Amino acid sequence: MSGQAVVTGLGVTAPNGIGVHEYWDAVRDGRSGLGAITRFDASGYPVAVAGEIPECPAERELPERLLPQSDRVTRLALVAAGEALGDAAIKPGDVPEYQMGVVTASTSGGLEFGQRELQKLWGSGWRDVSAYMSFAWYYAVHTGQISIHNGMRGPGGVLASEQSGGLDTLAFARRKIRAGTTTMVAGGVDGTLCPYGVAIQTASRELSPCADPASAYLPFDAAAEGCVPGEGGAVLIVEDRAGAEERGAPQIYGVVAGHGAAFDPEPGCADGLRRAALAALDDAGLPPAAVDVVFADAAGRRDLDDAEVAALTRLFAPRAVPVTAPKSMTGRLLSGGAALDLATALLALRHGVIPPTTGTSPGRADDRIDLVVAEPRPAEIGTALVLARGRGGFASAAVLTTP
Repeated sequence: MSGQAVVTGLGVTAPNGIGVHEYWDAVRDGRSGLGAITRFDASGYPVAVAGEIPECPAERELPERLLPQSDRVTRLALVAAGEALGDAAIKPGDVPEYQMGVVTASTSGGLEFGQRELQKLWGSGWRDVSAYMSFAWYYAVHTGQISIHNGMRGPGGVLASEQSGGLDTLAFARRKIRAGTTTMVAGGVDGTLCPYGVAIQTASRELSPCADPASAYLPFDAAAEGCVPGEGGAVLIVEDRAGAEERGAPQIYGVVAGHGAAFDPEPGCADGLRRAALAALDDAGLPPAAVDVVFADAAGRRDLDDAEVAALTRLFAPRAVPVTAPKSMTGRLLSGGAALDLATALLALRHGVIPPTTGTSPGRADDRIDLVVAEPRPAEIGTALVLARGRGGFASAAVLTTP
């Protein structure tokens, strides 16, 4: 084994694209998936815009028995995992079952399923509550269903560090690959676009009250008022490089070169992001000067964005590295957000294009950073730094490099 972990497959379910090709076309061209909330009547809520995923045809191809026992987000995770395995040309039956593992990040598992069954409990009584409530709401359910559906009995895990979790799964997967596991499925697909879930997010005071999808989420913009919620994420296939090349993997998107994690005990501080980034770069054996693009956390709230800008300028000064926040087209996807950023960064490495930060006006963007806005930017990209903060003080960073 080479000991070098690489990504050989991607699967995406996002508000602006289901599937890698549809998503990349949208994000590269700056097409947003944000719109008015339609999943339920949100007229009484202080948030009106979200990144909703439209009906996904691939869900209908899942085994019929899964439908009554799973939340929609779990089914989207299964769809993304299936696409990623297909993209990597891996048929689970061809790999020893104990050599395939799964790790996902999650905030609440199937929250919408849980809300529906609790409504039955208090509305018509316990006899109407589904027996599947015992696990369908659980935050580890995506890992469980992906592993069961694909016959994967190797290492398993779930990380609950909100948006940071999407990056932390990659580190978990790399550790298992280095320990000898052949294939790891890693990432996160998340979302809580139901009354209970939106109420929880509203309590954070980080959501934008703006009802215009074009200006509700404006990362690093002087007019920023907060972020918008969304659903979706990405699943990645991680393998040892030598093993992937030996089996003839159709592509290697990039190398998992480094990871770092830190904690910010003080709300609104972003020094944890800087420390996580330094740890990730040290893990990769690279200096800050080697970074060609940063995929920012981009909270969309002025104080939090200001803290991230301060961390970036301290990390890279006097050089202004290009910064982007494609999540401006999807909303913040909880633990699915950073996983989707990883997939986007790998696609940017492959195609030599930095996708734009939409909504944010060039005239109002923070001029302390080189924010890519309005249009995609062609660039030679060898190294990407992905940053993520999770509510509660979590901070993570990942370094991806070209093969």
